Amino acid sequence: MKLAKLAFGLICLAILASNIVTMSRWSEARGVYDDICYLRQAHLFQRFGADGLNTDAVRDDDRYFEGKMKEIGYAAWKDPLQWPCHNPMPSGKVVTQYPPGTGFLLALFPEGHQVVPLYVAASLIVCGLALLGIFMARTLPSTLGAGVFGGLSVYLMINPAKASYSVAPTMALCAVAGFLTALWLSREKRSVWLIALIGLLLGASVNFRLPNALLAAGYFLFLGIPFVWSRKLATFLQGLGFGAGVLIGMAPTLIAQAINAGSPLATTYGSADVVAPAFDLAVLGHYLRDMQFVLMLLAIGSTAWLLRAGEGSVRQVALVVAANLAVNLVFFLSHPVFTPYYVVPIAMLSLWSVSFACLMQQQQDARQAAPIRREQTSLGVLSR
Repeated sequence: MKLAKLAFGLICLAILASNIVTMSRWSEARGVYDDICYLRQAHLFQRFGADGLNTDAVRDDDRYFEGKMKEIGYAAWKDPLQWPCHNPMPSGKVVTQYPPGTGFLLALFPEGHQVVPLYVAASLIVCGLALLGIFMARTLPSTLGAGVFGGLSVYLMINPAKASYSVAPTMALCAVAGFLTALWLSREKRSVWLIALIGLLLGASVNFRLPNALLAAGYFLFLGIPFVWSRKLATFLQGLGFGAGVLIGMAPTLIAQAINAGSPLATTYGSADVVAPAFDLAVLGHYLRDMQFVLMLLAIGSTAWLLRAGEGSVRQVALVVAANLAVNLVFFLSHPVFTPYYVVPIAMLSLWSVSFACLMQQQQDARQAAPIRREQTSLGVLSR
């Protein structure tokens, strides 16, 4: 088993190394509108610090965004009303539609060399947790499962994570949140601080993609429904801690919306993105032919198996994941727009949570069995 762990660990590191080599060749001028808008966010943060939350088009007085538009041959580069991923607000401002988190992370790196370091940093976090899972495994089947899942997770940092700069940090946060979810529910006395930290991370993920707010839905259901039944103070404090963490984590987005749209609850997205739910067979067909379908099957299948066969903390994790999957899949499968990464965050958060829950349960079982084995050994020696 040690040999298997070493082999899978080396495979994950090899995939990571291959990814880094591939990422090092990426260009930040690939002509994708979303990329340029995220880079504009980063530029504003580097120019104005925290005041970079204000993305009004009039702040492009140094012609940074206009220059980016010229580079890709965008005809309407002079007219902010026609700039991609910008929308007019009732106040008259023309602002970037995206939440500020991705731009903030890009701003941590020098201009012109921002995307590759962001993806490498996120990949290192994902690979680190993949290696942790492999070396936590106690049996050969669990080692095999952790190894295959770890390798897949690292590979996904290239595809589909490359599709949007917001996906890479989301993937890293989902991996960490999945580990902490399993850790929180594996303890006999559930820590309020730990669930608050999970809430903080999931709230922070909203700063990368607004739909990431749905990643917290299953946790609210898991904490809220028992409180309605029991009205226990401990359950209330768990829910309060989680809710406070989510609110604090997403505070930058709420502040940015207040600055740009006039209210923390007003969206900076245009009408084309704010569409009513509708089940579209064409969209469903896209999911069936995409890698996301495989991830959804893995997440649903592993969760269903744990709900049926799991016990104790493992089953508790499965309940959180099941509620989360239900809410997120209903939302995205009824959203009449398809992208190659919409359901990747919920699938990966679910798989990380389930994987670490099983691995931690094995460790607990091994610790509980150790004194019994020692006692049996002692009795065997005495009987001789």
